[in-house]
Amino acid sequence: MAMHLPSARGKGRRAPMAEINVTPLVDVMLVLLIIFMVTAPLLTQGVPVNLPDSRAKPLDQEVQPVEISLDEQGRLFIAKEEVAPDALPARLTAIADAAKGDQPPQVFLRADRGLDYGRVMRVMGELNRAGLNRVALVTVGEE
Repeated sequence: MAMHLPSARGKGRRAPMAEINVTPLVDVMLVLLIIFMVTAPLLTQGVPVNLPDSRAKPLDQEVQPVEISLDEQGRLFIAKEEVAPDALPARLTAIADAAKGDQPPQVFLRADRGLDYGRVMRVMGELNRAGLNRVALVTVGEE
C-alpha cells in the first residue's frame, strides 16, 4: 500500500494567495454610497424656502418675527419702515444684539417676484453676516 506523505520541500507552508477578496470592499462602498445619497440633499438646502403657490400650513409663532420686505422698486423695509441700503447692516446687527443669549429671532423675507435674484441674495448675505440665520421666504398661498 502506498501512502501519500507530505513532501519535504513544502514543510507545511502554503503558497501565497494571489486573489484579493473584494466582498468587504464592495460592502463598505455600498454603505458609503447609501450614506452620501441620504446626506447630499440635506447639504444643498441651507435656507427653508416655501415655494410660490404652495399649500403649506402657516408656521406657529410664539414670538413676533422680524419682517424684511423688498418692493418692486427695490426699496428695503424693516417692519414697514423704509431703510437705506447703507444702514441695513447696522440695523440687522442691532436686531441680532437685542436677542443676545436667546435664539436669534425668526426673519420673514418678503420680496417682489419681479426683483433681481442678486438683490435678494445681498439682503440674505447681510442677514447671515449679522447672525440672523433663521430666515424664511414668504410666498402667496394657493387660492
